[in-house]
Amino acid sequence: MLGAIIGDIVGSRFEFNNHKSIEFELFHRDCSYTDDSICTVAVADWLIQKGEKQIGFATMLQQWCLKFPNPMGGYGNRFVHWIGEKDPKPNDSFGNGSAMRIAPVGWAYETLVETCSVAAEIASVSHNHPEGIKGAQAVATAVFMARKGHSKVEIREKIELEYNYDLNRTCEAIRPDYRYNETCQQTVPEAIIAFLDSTGFENSIRLAVSLGGDSDTLTCITGGISEAFYGLPYEIEEKGESYLPQEIRMVVAGFYDKYLFAFDHARCFSQIRINSDKTVGNRSSF
Repeated sequence: MLGAIIGDIVGSRFEFNNHKSIEFELFHRDCSYTDDSICTVAVADWLIQKGEKQIGFATMLQQWCLKFPNPMGGYGNRFVHWIGEKDPKPNDSFGNGSAMRIAPVGWAYETLVETCSVAAEIASVSHNHPEGIKGAQAVATAVFMARKGHSKVEIREKIELEYNYDLNRTCEAIRPDYRYNETCQQTVPEAIIAFLDSTGFENSIRLAVSLGGDSDTLTCITGGISEAFYGLPYEIEEKGESYLPQEIRMVVAGFYDKYLFAFDHARCFSQIRINSDKTVGNRSSF
């Protein structure tokens, strides 16, 4: 999940100032975590506590957003109202907020069926439009398959078959005409393509930025998938963590401690400092 947060941090300064190139300083003084990171951490915290405390995800999400009310870029207008409601109801949204927060779910379960079920549950508390749920499930599927060792061809084929996204495009083809868009329909496929086109974690984030659009959300989604596939380079992990307050770092550490090494067949990465003495498991199918 740290890959999603790092993607958000790198993309943050380009959200309203798009940069249509892969050439830029990866970490800059103007970078920060945004609402994408806060919502991702809320998912991770809920997954950590699930089964131990009886707290609904909507409540958990509200608590984290109220704790960090002014992240870089702010929250969307409709979501601000949702955060402040005493009894929040889903608003039939297909905004990309359902997909940008979902990466932790791809690490937390041992079957794709359960992964997609929980992704739908988490999305639907605020984004219960079919496209909002679909976007979250597609990203969770990509993360799950990547951590299980599936190839990019397998990931592409599965998502095209299940979610009817056109992934037979390239970043080079998308880049010239792509514009800012906050829907799942025009964010999730492009973010997945940035991963599919990439040669490594850092390259995937650079490709996602280069598309333009809702940059921090694109990079958040791409980063979450890419971490599961490539792992995190130590230098990038260390630098990304330096942008985070201690409260968020603690949730990240707790999540990795509970989930990253929980399954025998999970792909674990020696670059990650938490429990870094663990070994890489075998690949498995879903």
